[in-house]
Amino acid sequence: MENLRNRKKEKLIEQCSDGKTGEKKIENETSEKSKKTNGDVPNYLGNDEPTSTTKIINNVRESRTKFLRVSFEVDLLSVGLFLCGLITRMYKLEEPKNIVFDELHYGKYVSLYMKNTFFFDSHPPLGKQLVAAAAYLAGFDGKFKFDKIGSPYPDTIPLLALRCIPAFFGSLVIPTSYHLMLELGLTQWTSLLAAVLLLFDNALLTQSRFILMESMLLFFALFGIFCILKFRHYYSRPYCIFWFLWLSLASVSLTCALSVKYVGFYSCCLGVAILGRDFWKSLSSAALSDKALFTRFIVQTIVSLSVSFIIYLCIFYVHLNVLYKAGPHDSIMTSAFQASLEGGLASITKGQPLLVAHGSQITLRHTHGRTCWLHSHNHVYPIRYPDKRGSSHQQQVTCYSFKDVNNWWIVKRPNKNDLVVEQPIDIIKHGDVIQLVHGITSRALNSHDVAAPVSPQCQEVSCYIDYNVSMPAQNLWRVEILNKDQNGDSWHTIQSLIRLIHLDTNTALKFTGRQLPDWGFHQHEVAADRIINQDDTVWNVEEHRYTKSEDQKERERELVTAEMIPTAATSLTFWEKFFELHYKMMFSGTESVQNHMYSSEPFEWPLMSRGIAYWVSSTSNAQIHLIGNLLLWYSGTIGLLTYLSLLIFYLLRRRRLCFDLDKKTWEQFQLIGEVFLTGYLIHYLPYFFVERTLFLHHYLPAFIFKTLLLVALIEHVYFITKNILKHKVISYAFIISVSLWVVMIFYVFNKFTVLSYGTTPLTTNDIVDLRWKDTWDFIVHKN
Repeated sequence: MENLRNRKKEKLIEQCSDGKTGEKKIENETSEKSKKTNGDVPNYLGNDEPTSTTKIINNVRESRTKFLRVSFEVDLLSVGLFLCGLITRMYKLEEPKNIVFDELHYGKYVSLYMKNTFFFDSHPPLGKQLVAAAAYLAGFDGKFKFDKIGSPYPDTIPLLALRCIPAFFGSLVIPTSYHLMLELGLTQWTSLLAAVLLLFDNALLTQSRFILMESMLLFFALFGIFCILKFRHYYSRPYCIFWFLWLSLASVSLTCALSVKYVGFYSCCLGVAILGRDFWKSLSSAALSDKALFTRFIVQTIVSLSVSFIIYLCIFYVHLNVLYKAGPHDSIMTSAFQASLEGGLASITKGQPLLVAHGSQITLRHTHGRTCWLHSHNHVYPIRYPDKRGSSHQQQVTCYSFKDVNNWWIVKRPNKNDLVVEQPIDIIKHGDVIQLVHGITSRALNSHDVAAPVSPQCQEVSCYIDYNVSMPAQNLWRVEILNKDQNGDSWHTIQSLIRLIHLDTNTALKFTGRQLPDWGFHQHEVAADRIINQDDTVWNVEEHRYTKSEDQKERERELVTAEMIPTAATSLTFWEKFFELHYKMMFSGTESVQNHMYSSEPFEWPLMSRGIAYWVSSTSNAQIHLIGNLLLWYSGTIGLLTYLSLLIFYLLRRRRLCFDLDKKTWEQFQLIGEVFLTGYLIHYLPYFFVERTLFLHHYLPAFIFKTLLLVALIEHVYFITKNILKHKVISYAFIISVSLWVVMIFYVFNKFTVLSYGTTPLTTNDIVDLRWKDTWDFIVHKN
């Protein structure tokens, strides 16, 4: 019997392989047998359960047709949306041919990339790298100086290449939002509406047309969230190839958002929140064991962090390897970092002695925070300060932000009177007690129990003058080398990070960060602090030479004409540069906290109280002004409040066991809030706690999530009117109202495109006509 079954099975497969003729024979045979057996057929595969011949045929067909086959599915709506985004953003992209707003900064960074010159920015470099790559391919040489907003671009600048990258990513935002809505289970019409609304927003249009970073940030953030939503479909099939694919793509995209600007961290938090919410729900599943849950959590975490770390690391590896020359921004970095760059400080420090010894002439640089050098001059502290406190009237010691001959000091052993370096060299080591003699005035660094001029909680630091009064010199300092485990006990130039501990009072030499008044020439205060372990007490030797002559005049001439002969470069590993750069990015922000003419506060953003003037023509009132679609922004704010009201209403009703929505609809309503409302709050609320200048464009990520929430709410309201209230007239009226609303949004968008493109000369009356709110500050040339 078994052999008979196998022969029939082989015959059936052979007939199937004959093509359509064989398939028709089997189908006819199946039809005849079905009539006799009422649809049941013998089990040709010998299994216990009956199997239909039709199923066998389908399996054979599937196995034959899927072999080495690649299927493509094209969503024409998505393609159309992308093309619409591309057209609106690429239209007259080279106009105006002038520097627009922050193109001033980002253009400079691109120029420095072209010249391999190091620059410092408090944000990661990915966005600037993408623009620089396009500029490099277009042949940009980096010689143009982005010196002033409004300055004209010469014809040699490949302006289209510089602006096309932000425009391209701005175009991708539109279809990405469309697919994001589809992934949340919303209808195609709703998803299309969301994309169209974002297409018709003037702020997104304006921000995508210039050398700015927001369009790239928005795309990577939205695409990362989209990938996470795709990843959720494979929860029931963990560790399959698509499980790893979508998780990895989400990690890559969200890391890229973070690497464009650090505010991309908020999008990463949203992604983690979505995954965390799903994991929390899976804890209640009886189908998953503790081991399975724990394993999935560990694997998911390792994959996400590993991919993110590799991407982030590669971006900075490229950044630090491309920018190997010294530039105008490297002074914010430590002496070791500067000396590792080609040119600049490296040309000064390459030939200097490595070991600090008795008789060394040195400059002491404040290592962390503000760039400045320990400094003194002939002027003394005033006898009394404005608060009536008395001073020692000793010689001033400050921290000076510029290279100066008065920054030089001579290291001296207390028991030696000569200052010449002799053989064998008397090397200063960790724990040694020294004196620091000011090179020009020959007075020793001193501290005593007198309050510092601006920081009275600290001790004054001075250069000692013997006034023949009862105030003896206290000029002994102990050298503590903080990184002696890496560089040894000996005091090394540049590489050794040191603290100078005042021997008599056990206080540390400190840069306080506070500025002195007129009598101190507005230089920065240096004091001695009892709190020793802090970054502001860390110093390092930057420039170094050995004293060769005992004669004071000869020493002064040597200091004034100090010049080193380059012989060997200082080198730092990638990791040393990587960690130092991040330390500076975190704690040495260069952004001003002063009010800008067009800055705004977070509470002003939802109702768009203020815009930003990006550019104005010098010959007419044609201008570019960052302003959103007023109707859309107000609608989004109303939609946000409406969703919150509905959510509270539903929760109260469900608490009273009144279930107005079925399970599927309620879960859908919750989901759009968990993604879009959470996304809005995560991208908006942190700005209330930021102490720096803020602008309207900081609101754009939150605005996108608010708009998507609004559109999802529209679908929910339509569902309620049609399927729960079951009022056809109301549902039709609602559709008509939404259609008219979209038409009005397009009208507003079209009206304000003159401020997005900046190509249309405007009269004073035109500007007044566009000023729909009194708080909008448009620029009008006086005729």
